[in-house]
Amino acid sequence: MKKVFAIIALMGVFTFGMTQSVLAQDEAEATEQVDSAAVDSAAVDSAAAPAAVEEPVEAEPQEAGMYKTIKTKFIEGSAGFMALVAIALVLGLAFCIERIIYLSLSKVNTDKMIEDIEDALLKKGDLEAAKAIARDTRGPIASIFYQGLTRLNDGADAVEKSVVAYGAVQASNLEKGCSWITLFIGMAPSLGFLGTVIGMVQAFDDIQQAGDISPTVVAGGMKVALLTTLFGIVVALILQVFYNYILAEIEAMTAKMEDSTISLLDIVAKYSFKK
Repeated sequence: MKKVFAIIALMGVFTFGMTQSVLAQDEAEATEQVDSAAVDSAAVDSAAAPAAVEEPVEAEPQEAGMYKTIKTKFIEGSAGFMALVAIALVLGLAFCIERIIYLSLSKVNTDKMIEDIEDALLKKGDLEAAKAIARDTRGPIASIFYQGLTRLNDGADAVEKSVVAYGAVQASNLEKGCSWITLFIGMAPSLGFLGTVIGMVQAFDDIQQAGDISPTVVAGGMKVALLTTLFGIVVALILQVFYNYILAEIEAMTAKMEDSTISLLDIVAKYSFKK
């Protein structure tokens, strides 16, 4: 859990810094545009004769691409409010990454482990060796096997109860943190819709102050309303894709746990009959 909070903290600091950088870049660009306009105006006023024709100066290539577009729309949609949607994205991705890493580390060669445990019990009759194999293997399946093997001397019924009980614990561990992902999936579009309402209120305030309903007056508020909703929906879609992938991995892991548990009970039954 400490690793999760560390990831969230780092990503939060990164997001805050990125937002501040975007705002600073926008302010710098606006200042440069104002200074350029002032210099051009002074140059026009100080021109003495029309005979002096200056060569056209090539404009510097403007920054283009997806980053430029996203940055512009982020600022146009009210950077302060859009930051909430960005934070929901960062926190949701933090939990998604944590779950993906956990599930990836939980995958082991289960067939090889079952084969080794079966050889240790049925061919060698060495219970301690079988327990060592399960103990030294990572993942929930190995943990379930170890709990079952520790109660092998109490009988097959005790092994089955232990495996079922500890299997439920491991299944709940696989789903840990998924509720937070669903929370951020729901929060992102909700924040977007909240921005829509705020943008509409802003548009009506502008109409009231101007006493006019022209498109120019309401354009700013409508832009905030539409952009916040757009970003909220996009964030929800991104997190939903990761969430569905995590659910698919959990279902596959759960099915593998059940299948491996059946194999363990068969080995235990053969071992008990052999004794």
